[in-house]
Amino acid sequence: MSFRSLLELDARLSDQLRVAEKPGLLRNIAAFLAHSGDSWFWAAALIIAWFFSDKYWKQWETVEFMGLAGLAALVLIVKFMVKRKRPEGEWGGIYRNTDPHSFPSGHAARAFLLAVVATALAPGWLALLLWVWAPLVALARVSMGVHYLSDIIAGAILGVIVGILGLQFYEALHAWFVSWAGFSFW
Repeated sequence: MSFRSLLELDARLSDQLRVAEKPGLLRNIAAFLAHSGDSWFWAAALIIAWFFSDKYWKQWETVEFMGLAGLAALVLIVKFMVKRKRPEGEWGGIYRNTDPHSFPSGHAARAFLLAVVATALAPGWLALLLWVWAPLVALARVSMGVHYLSDIIAGAILGVIVGILGLQFYEALHAWFVSWAGFSFW
């Protein structure tokens, strides 16, 4: 199978999942989920929550925020290297105007990174909730016509990898700081 035929299959399968042009409850749910992974929302929510949290939650919020910032830079680098045009469509004008590239999906990457970090640092109920939410956000991005299936698969993989590496970096940095300073912020 050639690369071109894989891209055509990707486009056909993605089009079959599309509900952006079909009014109704499914479209409304998909639109809500597609927006629920927006970077501005998560950045603002984590910053605001940090001010009202105890030490336990501040740790999770800080690691999530730093992970999302690093991930955003990596996603943008890959997008500008690949330069894959988004699927044609009307919905998601803000995404189409500010970021015309679709590969990889930043929303999918973000959602899966949030779930990975929550698995390590948050209560089990939150980790479970984010693991259910993450694939729904990713699929909603395809359903609303702003990504192809391969975009969200690549985004999910990238989010998981960056989440795991970020946690390892955090643990090493935290251990170094504790040994150097003799105390922990968390």
